Formats: sequence, C-alpha cells, structure tokens
Amino acid sequence: MVDAAEETLGRMAVKIANVLRGRHKATFTPHADTGDFVVVVNAEKVKVTGKKNSDKRYMFYSGWMGGDKHITMSDMRDKKPEFIIEHAVKGMLPRNRLGRQMIKKLKIVAGPEHPYEAQQPKPLA
Repeated sequence: MVDAAEETLGRMAVKIANVLRGRHKATFTPHADTGDFVVVVNAEKVKVTGKKNSDKRYMFYSGWMGGDKHITMSDMRDKKPEFIIEHAVKGMLPRNRLGRQMIKKLKIVAGPEHPYEAQQPKPLA
C-alpha cells in the first residue's frame, strides 16, 4: 500500500513499477510475473515539480482527422486523478502482454479510503 500524499510522482512511480514487476524479490525473473499487488491511496494529492501541473498535457486520439484532445495535468487531476499515476507507472512497465498483465495488479483510489482492507495491505517502505 502506498500513500501518494506529498509524494513526487516520478519517484513514487518507479517504486510502484519495481514492486509490480517483482524486482524487490530474490526470485525476480524478467520474463515472469513475480510481482505483488499495489494499492495507491490519496491519488489527487500527488506532487509534481516545476510547472508540470499547468504545462504537462495528456493527448487522446479518436482515430479521426482532427480527433485529438489535449488535457492538462491540472484538469486531469480534477476529473480523473487515478489516471495520472496509472499513466506514469504504465510507462515504466514492459510494452508487451506481460506488462499488460502487471498493470492489472495496480489499484488506485483518489481518496484516503479503499475497499481492499480485507487483503490486509502492508505499507511500502
């Protein structure tokens, strides 16, 4: 379990990606999914440095001419704060079916409450 409040986005994403891949274990194998599930809370409170909050833009493309849409990080933080962390972590995972399987083990919640108490998550150091 990771509390994203007052954490820098990139540094936190590296730690999460390493746990999802299983690099913290002695049994790590690059071609096998040996990682753990990660629960991230307080996604809307994640920090970024510099002017990224107003200058960084996420692009979505519909496939049609002129169908591209640009959304700034501050607007994305208001609409869907989970996407910011998911996008950062996904960029650090392998780009194949193994990476798509690993990103499914990432659970992100915007606020401090999460529905995964029954799994007894331990805080990530």
